Amino acid sequence: MEQNKLLEQLNRFTRRKHTAQEVYMFDVILCDNEVDRDGECFTRKALETLCRRFEGVTGIFDHDPKGSQQTARIFATELLEDPARRTAYGAPYTYLKACAYMIRTDSNQDLIREIDGGIKKEVSVSCAAKTSRCSLCGSTGACSHEKGKVYAGKLCYRELDDISDVYEWSFVAVPAQVHAGVTKQFGGSAGEEDPVRKALQAQLDAHQQAVALARQDVKKQIRRLLAVTHSKSAADAVMQGLKSMSLPQLYDYKEALSRDFSGRCAAQLQPEGDAPLDSFRM
Repeated sequence: MEQNKLLEQLNRFTRRKHTAQEVYMFDVILCDNEVDRDGECFTRKALETLCRRFEGVTGIFDHDPKGSQQTARIFATELLEDPARRTAYGAPYTYLKACAYMIRTDSNQDLIREIDGGIKKEVSVSCAAKTSRCSLCGSTGACSHEKGKVYAGKLCYRELDDISDVYEWSFVAVPAQVHAGVTKQFGGSAGEEDPVRKALQAQLDAHQQAVALARQDVKKQIRRLLAVTHSKSAADAVMQGLKSMSLPQLYDYKEALSRDFSGRCAAQLQPEGDAPLDSFRM
């Protein structure tokens, strides 16, 4: 969204028009439709209501309602959907993104630096929902199902609906909603890839590839040893059982087979010099 449009929306909440140099703007994901740490989630209808009602709502710290804790205000909201992501219960991931602003003052420069530096990031919303519905039986009252438990392969959670009021949003240390917080850059989207996360993922992918190659190599060595010490059918059965082993377990098993092989076949197999077992031709 272009800056002039943003300033126009922002200045609806100010007594006079402010310039871009006077304000600090940032994007924040307020909430989404994912199951949170409390075993609850907002329905699509609830998110639509929250999207309308959170425009103009103040931001504070730790849900402390004192006026001295007011730090920012939301001036625009939008409900977005990421078709590439799914929630724990299989629905398209949908989130409420807000644009917030602060007036730049001498007293909040440290806070602005903390937001830019990723220190002040996580947020939590405070609102009232008339309906809390069990995802399994549909009960809006007490039922036999416990939030967070899995019944016959289905996760139990409570669906929050019929939003009656919104109070505030707060910077907190540990939000109920895992993804709620200031986004990487102003004007960005939660769907945009964080370069740090991308780099970490690349490292993880490289590590996983290395582990896969190592597993393949040690299993080949085990297969060669089994070909000498076991019948083909017995060797095939053993190889099937190796699928559940971790890489360290495979190495331990290979070493055990090597010792057994050396004890049985020392008289029959004569390595050339001090060549390692892996150089044997079998």
